[in-house]
Amino acid sequence: MTVLDWTELILVAVLIGVAALLAAAETAITRMGRIRAMRLEEEGRRGGRALARIAENPAHYLNGILLALLLVQLGGTTLATTVAVRHLEQVGEWVATGAMTILLFVFAEVTPKTWAVQRTDRAALLLAPLVWALARVVGPVAKFLIRFANVIMPGKGLPQGPFVTEEEIKAMAEVASEEEAIEEEEKELIHSVFEFGDTLVREVMVPRPDMVAAPVESGIQAVLDLMLRHGYSRIPVYRGSIDEIVGVVYAKDVLRHLHAGKGTVPLEKIMREPYFVPETKKVSELLREMQKRRVHIAIVLDEYGSTAGLVTIEDLLEELVGEIADEYDREEPQMEPVDQNSYRVNGRLSIDDVNELLDVNLPHDEWDTVAGLMYGLLGAVPTQGETVSFDDLEFTAEKVQGRRIAKVLISRKQPAEEAET
Repeated sequence: MTVLDWTELILVAVLIGVAALLAAAETAITRMGRIRAMRLEEEGRRGGRALARIAENPAHYLNGILLALLLVQLGGTTLATTVAVRHLEQVGEWVATGAMTILLFVFAEVTPKTWAVQRTDRAALLLAPLVWALARVVGPVAKFLIRFANVIMPGKGLPQGPFVTEEEIKAMAEVASEEEAIEEEEKELIHSVFEFGDTLVREVMVPRPDMVAAPVESGIQAVLDLMLRHGYSRIPVYRGSIDEIVGVVYAKDVLRHLHAGKGTVPLEKIMREPYFVPETKKVSELLREMQKRRVHIAIVLDEYGSTAGLVTIEDLLEELVGEIADEYDREEPQMEPVDQNSYRVNGRLSIDDVNELLDVNLPHDEWDTVAGLMYGLLGAVPTQGETVSFDDLEFTAEKVQGRRIAKVLISRKQPAEEAET
């Protein structure tokens, strides 16, 4: 081994180290949100100012990192191949390729990126000045190459706008609310918009047992009485059983015929075509479709084609703006405190609402409501007063109507020491 060989091998090791720094910087900046970077700058952390500037437009700096990383890896591999060929001749190329693949993967990819994931703040603050300086040198070259690539294949390279995730927007809303830049209701609306896109129809529908429907043989006057009794302006019409919905009758159509003296006309003549949707449909998609079709009510079907419930535009909008009460709605609280550790809730209350209100983490993948959770935990229909536990909570079926859990009492278990006291 000559001095030239040792010099080139040392240079290869240095380039691998530089590649490790660049890989760590890429991971840290990708994971660093703009809000977090601004907080670190406000705390006066070293490197915080450069990090905040990078977070404003990370694509510009990431392009420079990727170009520099490619140059370093190719340079190190070329030098290693030169040394190997000098001593091993034809086999040297394969030896150098294999050795550099292992070294780069372990020391310039996995190890630095794992460190950056585990210590994102520290890595980002430490490497931010290096990334900022690198962008000043390599950035123009990367920008030129991206423009050249766009001539061959039109595009924009990495997005040049700021990377803002859903969590960052929620965090910005929280900060703005704390600083009284926006109202609490506005913050809740922002959160509701994101949750709206992930909500399924079965989570907001009126379930089958609560549906008010009329047989197709009913007279117009009987349907009108049903509407007045329950306060609904649209009622599904079924033939035989509620699983066979054949139409929807509107109050304005009923009143129009009664006013015209056509009180004996059959429902089939005035009912409108029903709109069916699967229970797994997202409410955001359903709202757009209902607006396009100009319908206000949809019949929800389960996976077997049976009627699972119904949903109205009002149900969908309530997911965004909260409960919309009219003169016909009966005020019945969904959740009311009984004492310091107990709450009485409606069986239809969603598990997500319970998690938010009680600051717990009940499973919501298999069940949507508190009643569904009790069914799942017990494996049977509970009797009135039956209790089941989950973590530090006890669920008591306080009111059972047939096979339906109407009211549930949720109680926090007291620690043993506190109970003895």
